[in-house]
Amino acid sequence: MLEPVKSVLGKGSSVNFDFTYSVWWNLLLITLGSAICSIAIKSLAVPNEFLAGGVFGLASLIYYKTGVLSPGVLFFILNVPVFLFAWIKVSRRFFWYSLYATIAATLAYEFISIPMAVQNTTYAAVACGAMMGFGAGTVLRSLGSNGGLDVLAVYLFQRFNIGIGKVYLVFNATLFSLSLFELPLDIIIASLILVFISSTVVEQTLSMFNQRKVVFIISDNIEMISHDILHEMKQSATFIKGQGAYLREDKNILMTVVNNIQLKKLEEIAFRHDDRVLFIVENTFSVIGSSFSRRKVY
Repeated sequence: MLEPVKSVLGKGSSVNFDFTYSVWWNLLLITLGSAICSIAIKSLAVPNEFLAGGVFGLASLIYYKTGVLSPGVLFFILNVPVFLFAWIKVSRRFFWYSLYATIAATLAYEFISIPMAVQNTTYAAVACGAMMGFGAGTVLRSLGSNGGLDVLAVYLFQRFNIGIGKVYLVFNATLFSLSLFELPLDIIIASLILVFISSTVVEQTLSMFNQRKVVFIISDNIEMISHDILHEMKQSATFIKGQGAYLREDKNILMTVVNNIQLKKLEEIAFRHDDRVLFIVENTFSVIGSSFSRRKVY
């Protein structure tokens, strides 16, 4: 039997860059994401009179009906009570990052103009939704938010575990119901397409680089397999005590967590030592702690 490894093996790469809590990294994400969102709204949503959803959608609806100020300025004004809430109920850091995101989005909307001559309304809705989703998701990967409804959604998720998507669903359902009396049905349908695509892209952006695979390995050669995982992959693993249901023999089940790139190498190691190994893979959205991602604290 192989001797257990008593070194730093199994802790992942010896060089671990964690930018999650660095100020410059958060400001970079917020600036980039806010600019993309503002460009999408100014170049595609406003010219086609789409409702982008959330507080910006409410600001756009007010602008379409009154013509007073611009959607960017109205968005900033509507955010004032929201930021007071963030200051009191979430955290000071979350407040400052979210305030910066709102200022960045407002300035980008006012000063950046990139014309996008998309003639078809459906194509414009799809393109706008994809851009807004990527921009909003980029901001939400930081320790701040896009302001507006994001602040309330983050608070409800942290306090009551109410999904962010559910908060947006209720708010946008109300917003689109009100807009039925103000906007053509075709525009509302296109806006629904925009919001659906945006929500989908946000989820994909948030899960980017975060998805992991939980792998369970059952084999008679589990010691050899675990040895190669530790030494060749520099990957941690855990033994779980198990018992066969038929022969009632005790055996170790090896559990480890890898990313998509490491999965194939892990499979090769397992079947190299046992061509009858039981190799079970499960998807997991996020793994935090230990040598993986740090827990996100706003």
